[in-house]
Amino acid sequence: MGSRVRSVPRVEAGGESLISSAGGALLLKTAVVSGLAGALSRGLAPWRAHRAVHDPGKTVLDLVVAIALGGDCLADLALVRAQPELFGPVASDPTVSRLIETLAADPDTAKATLGAIRAARAQARAWVWSRVDPWAGQDRPVLDLDATLVGAHSEKEGAAPTFKRGFGFHPLLAFADHGPTGTGEPLAALLRPGSANANNAADQIAVLDAALAQLPEAVRGGVLVRADSAGGVKDLLNHVHELGLEFSVGIAARQPVLDALAVLPRQAWRAALDADGCPRPGAQVAELTRWLPASFTGWPPGMRVIARREEPHVGAQLRITDADGWRITVFATNTRGSRLADLEVRHRLRARAEDRVRTLKDTGATNLPLHSFTKNELWLELAQLATELLVWTQLLAWPTHAARRWEPKRLRLRLLSVAARVITTGRRRTLRLNSRWPWADLITGGHQRLTALT
Repeated sequence: MGSRVRSVPRVEAGGESLISSAGGALLLKTAVVSGLAGALSRGLAPWRAHRAVHDPGKTVLDLVVAIALGGDCLADLALVRAQPELFGPVASDPTVSRLIETLAADPDTAKATLGAIRAARAQARAWVWSRVDPWAGQDRPVLDLDATLVGAHSEKEGAAPTFKRGFGFHPLLAFADHGPTGTGEPLAALLRPGSANANNAADQIAVLDAALAQLPEAVRGGVLVRADSAGGVKDLLNHVHELGLEFSVGIAARQPVLDALAVLPRQAWRAALDADGCPRPGAQVAELTRWLPASFTGWPPGMRVIARREEPHVGAQLRITDADGWRITVFATNTRGSRLADLEVRHRLRARAEDRVRTLKDTGATNLPLHSFTKNELWLELAQLATELLVWTQLLAWPTHAARRWEPKRLRLRLLSVAARVITTGRRRTLRLNSRWPWADLITGGHQRLTALT
């Protein structure tokens, strides 16, 4: 009898001072203490119309909060607008549409707008990182490059067929990897048609430079750049070398690499490690650099080429470049010293970028909702900022708690969408949570830490 489902209570609307997204106050607090709110207001001030009621910076921040709460189109700003007790006055849908039209009126205006938003992002990021070290557990900052496909279900400007026989866009992205104790942040994104190549060197360089500009100046010199085989192009790696940075990128197993593998002595192979640093049965690594033919030219000086071979798992399809039943992958790095197995593990951890892509798509980038290409560029920028706002809140509010690693879905279900009552006493407003909510202490503790930073 005790496990029987209770009858559903009667549902009615009343005049209670309740809000349904009380956790959004954490996002607002982070935006204020990090300086993001003020930086957006100042940066977008040139686009404020004469006698306008709503500040463009505040409107953009409201839209970013709506995306962080799970919104995926402009109309989802209604969630924020419906709760003025928490979010204050929010612009109407027509006002928001006019602002987007103004900010992305043409490519030059969109470029200036994106520059203002990126400057605000960089300023807030520097402040957050000055309070919490996001690189704990890593010997250096790591920047991952990756591309993804974003589908389009209508004839949007710039959408094109993709290499996977879909239709949409093929943005190129850069993320800061926070290592095993954290998540990561989107640093830069380049919106491109779906037909764009993943290994376009000019695009890779543009995204890398934009990502480096987002980092505090003191951090930029020690960055490790990682990418899959799409990043294994000469122009990109020479650019990284000229910047004085290290890289670890996949390399396609073309003929020079195959020739080196063919003459590689059997004793050159060493035991490989798994991500925990333990020996991995059935996997080995070897350096190919000294056996590469003379035709392997044009790459940065001092570049090393390292191969990994592994017994394929059951059901895996071998490729034409695999040999003697081994699954072979190859990567290049300019890091000197270090054990081959350690360098190979470091490179394989680039797979965490897939988690960052999923997080970004879960925060507004699954679908680009607008028709104009410049407007969708702006939307992608706001999706990045919404993702960063979530991550910065995690860094500042729960620096040592497991909540720092939660992905957006869990954050929303447990913390951001919680209901609360608005209590007004002595001209002060208080959000009162249900003390029986399992994560109420986590929310209140996060507010206390953010308030202390103020």
